[in-house]
Amino acid sequence: MRLVEAAGALIIFVGAALAFVRFVSTALRRHGEEDFNAVRLFLGRYLTLGLEFQLASDVLRTAVSPTFAQIGQLAAIAAIRTGLNYILGKEIERERAALAEAAQRPGLGPGPGAQGGPGHAGDG
Repeated sequence: MRLVEAAGALIIFVGAALAFVRFVSTALRRHGEEDFNAVRLFLGRYLTLGLEFQLASDVLRTAVSPTFAQIGQLAAIAAIRTGLNYILGKEIERERAALAEAAQRPGLGPGPGAQGGPGHAGDG
């Protein structure tokens, strides 16, 4: 259980570190809002994946919890994490649509770094 929780935390940490590097790179090149949205989208993918691991850890912990109080606490934590995951998913959809719309406008494409993150084609 702790291993799954640690994996989730590691995924979030790695995503935050990579997103920070992308953010600094984008800020130094003084790119537009679409590029910053791409960084947010990139980070959101890592946050979503990390929260899935955290939720899996909660489910495993619930399976072996001896008291109803612990089960109630874990259910509340799982509900909060599920809500966060839902909100992040909606935000990712919104950012992806904004980037697609920007790419459709002539001369205003999202620029480099608009793609990437866990579960995205082209990672390597």
